[in-house]
Amino acid sequence: MGQVMFIVWRESVEALLVVGILYAWLNNGDAGARRGLPYLWSGVAAGVLLALALGGALLGFSELLAGDAQTWFQIAIVLVASVLIVQMVFWMRKHGRTLKKDMESSMQSSVESGNWWGVFVLVALAIAREGSETAVFLYGIGLGQQDASTASLVLAGAIGFGLAFLTFYILQLGGKVFSWRRFFQITEVILLLLAAGLLVTGIEKLFDVLLESSDTLASANWTMTLTAPLWDTSAWLDDSSTLGSLVSTLTGYRARPALLSVIVYAAYWVVVCSALYRKPKPQPKRQEAA
Repeated sequence: MGQVMFIVWRESVEALLVVGILYAWLNNGDAGARRGLPYLWSGVAAGVLLALALGGALLGFSELLAGDAQTWFQIAIVLVASVLIVQMVFWMRKHGRTLKKDMESSMQSSVESGNWWGVFVLVALAIAREGSETAVFLYGIGLGQQDASTASLVLAGAIGFGLAFLTFYILQLGGKVFSWRRFFQITEVILLLLAAGLLVTGIEKLFDVLLESSDTLASANWTMTLTAPLWDTSAWLDDSSTLGSLVSTLTGYRARPALLSVIVYAAYWVVVCSALYRKPKPQPKRQEAA
């Protein structure tokens, strides 16, 4: 439930931020700008419907598949969800500071040209993007929590959505302790941990399928080495307990991790940290004409 609640909370806050920026710009403008408000809300509705359609398509397509095809599809979604989460973090790092300016500039162009459908499309695509990412994330997370009931997952989503509105309201009040910058810094770390957990889960499931499909592979010495537990910390934190399960789903923690899981986890953080803290190449100085 923790993963579901966090994803719905984080993505809903980001969607509310987009809607809030555009609503404030239109509502505080002149009478002409306020004419775009119906298109704004229509775009929000269209974006939500597109996201729900994607979620329904994922579930429907998965149900059409059977046996190995369904297993491979589910593994692919888990891995795609992991990659998308990392991509989202990097996208927000790159565009977060100019998001408000870029959206207001696009809105200004639509208002000046009288193209209200441009407002509709801008909002619909922004909401659909957040919603479709949420659908993929939740689908991938749900595969790792097959023991969880549908009711508990729906409840977690509802709580996350409610917390999103509360968080957005608090952030709109401003403050040095809980600001938009601090919000994105904290949730960025949690998202990267969540992506690491999904990646490890996906690779573990993939390796299990490969072992089940090949007796030769299953009996090989190197595969036994990869799947053998390296240590056991279940005495301190058992990943089957309530707290341990929450930590496991949010971070990829394993009480008895296999060598394969440790390698994947370590490689993930090496790649992510290298990309996050990579210094941009200095631009060559232009020589001034004599």
